Amino acid sequence: MTQFSTKSIHSGDHLRKTTDIAPPIHVSTTYSYDSNPANLIPGELTNPDTFVYSRENHPNAAAIEAIVEDITGYPAIVYNSGLSAFNAVMMHVNPKTIAIGQAYHGCIGIVEMWQRNFGLRKIDIESDDQSDLLHLETPVNPYGLYFDISKYAEKAHSKGALLSIDSTFAPPPLIDPFKFGADIVIHSATKFFGGHSDLLAGLVLVKSHDIKNKFLKDRLVLGTNIGNLESALLVRSLRTLELRVKRQSKTAEFIVKFLNENKHKIKDLEKIYHGSLQNDDYISEQMNGHTPVFSIELVSEEKAKEFPSKLKYFYHATSLGGVESLIEWRAMSDPHISKKLLRISIGLEDPRDLLQDLLNGLVDNQELTDKVRSLNIDY
Repeated sequence: MTQFSTKSIHSGDHLRKTTDIAPPIHVSTTYSYDSNPANLIPGELTNPDTFVYSRENHPNAAAIEAIVEDITGYPAIVYNSGLSAFNAVMMHVNPKTIAIGQAYHGCIGIVEMWQRNFGLRKIDIESDDQSDLLHLETPVNPYGLYFDISKYAEKAHSKGALLSIDSTFAPPPLIDPFKFGADIVIHSATKFFGGHSDLLAGLVLVKSHDIKNKFLKDRLVLGTNIGNLESALLVRSLRTLELRVKRQSKTAEFIVKFLNENKHKIKDLEKIYHGSLQNDDYISEQMNGHTPVFSIELVSEEKAKEFPSKLKYFYHATSLGGVESLIEWRAMSDPHISKKLLRISIGLEDPRDLLQDLLNGLVDNQELTDKVRSLNIDY
C-alpha cells in the first residue's frame, strides 16, 4: 500500500502533460477545444482532464485535487481561500438553521451575512434545537483545544443534520474527521497545506464524487476557483506536507510540555492552552499527533502586548502553519478575545531555539536556560 509521503509527491503524475519534474505554472485562462469533432462533448466541467476556462478548472488546480484526494481518501474541491471553502459549504447545504460554537471569526462573519440576507437562524452548537448544519471547529482557534467529533456527529445525525468540521489546525496526517462521523471537512489550505506563508487557498473534502460535482458547478458561478500561480505553489507545498506537519507537531508538544512543567517558575505566564494538556479519553483515538498551534495568557494586557517585541525567532504576525514560527497578540485580529492572550504557531526552527526564545521573553532564569541546553528531541 502506497504511503502518505509517496502519494503527496506522485499522486498528480497521471495529469502531467510535459516532462517537467516540477509541474509548470499554467497561466492561461482559456484552453483550445479538441480538434476532433467526435471528442467535443458539452458539459465536461467535472472531468479533471478537460480544460475549457480557468474559472472552471485548470491543470494546477486539478493536480491539487488529485493529490489531496489520494492522501486523504476523499473527493476534494480547491478554492481561492478558506472562507470561500466555508461559504461553498453554506451554499451547498443552504441551511435554514446552523448550530455553531466557537469558530474562526471569518466563518462567524459569513454566518452573520446569511442571517442578514437570507434569514438564517443561528443557534449554539450545544443547543438541542433542530438544525440543518452543525459546524464544529476542532482544534479550535486560537487555543488549539480539541472537541470530540463523534459526540457532535451523533448529535447532528440524530436530528437529520450534517456535520461539517473545520480541521485547519489539524491537517493530515494528524486527524481524519470522516472516521469519527464528519460529513464535510474544511481546511484553510493557506495554513499548513500551503506551509510557506505565500499563498491563499481553501479545501473542501466530501464523501462522494457526486457531491463533489455539485460543489464544482457551484464553484464555477461563484468564481472561487484557486488561481494558477497559487495552485502551483500549493502543489509544491503538498510534497512536504507530512514531513512539515509531523515535525511542527512534535516541536509544539515539546515546548508546551516544558512550559507547563516549569510554569511555577515563570511568573508572567498565567495560562497555557493546547490539546496535549487535555486528559479526555477520546483524544488518543481521534488525534495522530497534536496541533502545532497553542496559546498562552500572560498576567496582564500590557505584558502580552509587549511580549512579541522581545522575541528573536517568532515573527509578530497573524496566520499560522508556515515554516517560520509566528506569534500574535490575538486582539489584533479578534477584538472579542482576551487582551492577555497570545497565539503561537510553531514552524520548523529547532525546538530548543524556539523554547529558549520564549523563555528569554518571559523570565530571567539561568536554571531554565541550562535545562533547555541539555534537552534532546527525537524526530
